[in-house]
Amino acid sequence: MATTPVRTNLTGLARRLVIDGLLAEEVAQSAWQDSLKAKASFVSHLVEKKLVDPATIAWAAAHEFGVPLLDLMVIDIESETVKLVKPELVQKHRALPLFRRGKKLFLGVSDPTNLAALDEIKFQTNHVVEPIVVEEHKLSKAIEKALEKADTSMKDLDDGLSDLDNLETVNEDDEGGGSSETDDAPVVKFVNKMLIDGINKGVSDLHFEPYEKSYRVRFRLDGNLYEAASPPVVLAPKIAARLKVLSRMDIAERRVPQDGKIKLKLSKTRSIDFRVNTCPTLWGEKICLRILDPSSAKLGIDALGYEPHQKELYLNNLAKPYGMILVTGPTGSGKTVSLYTGINILNLPDTNICTAEDPVEIQLPGINQVNVNPKVGLTFSSVLKAFLRQDPDVILVGEIRDLETAEIAIKAAQTGHMVMSTLHTNDAPKTLTRMVDMGVPPYSIATAVNLIIAQRLARRLCSNCKRPVDIPKEALVKEGFTEEMLAANTVFYEAVGCDACKEGYKGRAGIYQVMPLTDEMARCLMRGGNSGEIGDIALKNGIWDLRRSALSKVMAGLTSLAEANSVTIAE
Repeated sequence: MATTPVRTNLTGLARRLVIDGLLAEEVAQSAWQDSLKAKASFVSHLVEKKLVDPATIAWAAAHEFGVPLLDLMVIDIESETVKLVKPELVQKHRALPLFRRGKKLFLGVSDPTNLAALDEIKFQTNHVVEPIVVEEHKLSKAIEKALEKADTSMKDLDDGLSDLDNLETVNEDDEGGGSSETDDAPVVKFVNKMLIDGINKGVSDLHFEPYEKSYRVRFRLDGNLYEAASPPVVLAPKIAARLKVLSRMDIAERRVPQDGKIKLKLSKTRSIDFRVNTCPTLWGEKICLRILDPSSAKLGIDALGYEPHQKELYLNNLAKPYGMILVTGPTGSGKTVSLYTGINILNLPDTNICTAEDPVEIQLPGINQVNVNPKVGLTFSSVLKAFLRQDPDVILVGEIRDLETAEIAIKAAQTGHMVMSTLHTNDAPKTLTRMVDMGVPPYSIATAVNLIIAQRLARRLCSNCKRPVDIPKEALVKEGFTEEMLAANTVFYEAVGCDACKEGYKGRAGIYQVMPLTDEMARCLMRGGNSGEIGDIALKNGIWDLRRSALSKVMAGLTSLAEANSVTIAE
């Protein structure tokens, strides 16, 4: 590598970058001065101003100063090791404890020439300190995550959380016994902080999980789980009890699962609902909270990601006076939002809409909503029977779980009502055979079902950092792309990751299979045809399967091929 002579008094990494020709001397001098004025790290200043790529800086530093280079994405940072160094020192020196071997502490740094930082941490920890070079942007994320987890350790919860004391929980039902047993201020504040963090970060679920020697809280963001906190395991019973009190559950019952609901009042005008479920595990009660967001039903059909022809099929079938529309997919795939988007379209003053759900996730004015409660005999089938005496125009059944519910729903669809519901199957053709397996006669299905929508949710690529990627044509063909699709010279993108996103993704987009039940499919079903045969008929009629819809999102640059492969299967 050609070297450049240095005329000024630059030292350390700045000097090395100039010598290696990676940075002009004047630029390096200016950046050095600016970083001193801003009291910021020289490397973080270079990365923030996009003067040098962080990977280039890390490679140069490791190569020139003989320090190991490590990718932070491939290791799990030991939380106990992080606690060895004071948070203020970690932030001040941009040095993150990675792991410890005896009395030797290994620090992740982006600038290994910062000897003052190494000496100060060595003095504070009484350990021999060894630097390891890491990329600056990855170091920033790792420090933020590590300090956030450390901040939720129970010894620090009394500091800086006084604003959470004003939160209120509101419950319509007062069936379970509330208790002052869990009036432990740190636990109360910790639980409140987790709920608030979940809302602020836009997560869909919160998981509180006890293990033999540890306890962790995980958030599901854009479909993926991330660890958010790891409080001491001895507090597991108190955290569980606090959540059960908020949910109006029986805190004395720890042997069977329980369901509950929390309404968290954030202000006079804003409140958030959580659906809560407990499950007894080997080491205590695992508790899962689903955040129920009423605004998601008001996004409008254009925001859900339907292809134009799929949107037209859905709207055309919503306009029919009777029949059944089924939405299918795994838990968390957006079925409720799809159904309620349709309900919103039908919610007019001249339309009587009744819904039976377990529980009601989205509350909308103008719709008669019933919370199913099997404990008191208020089952889906009993509510449906009552609906048919209520002069309904549209009936929504949260889920068809048994033959009795399926039969009543189909009879309603056959006698002049629009019925909408969900099932748990892998794709649209399998929905028909699933109903046959439940015991519904094929001719009843053929005369009642108008449309089946199978769906998944794929993470959207972050528009700030996604970058083009070259994928060989042979690989694309194996993934399901046709010659016609590849003729468009499409640019494919991959996830990178930046400060504005999580691992290169931000938000999610729907992937759909929208299949109307044609006469040919009905005949196939009634003669005992399987889901494969029905799927072949759908493809022959131009109906996209889930894989084809996923590839369309990849071609549009909305998601990556890796993400499409994580939610659909290449046939």
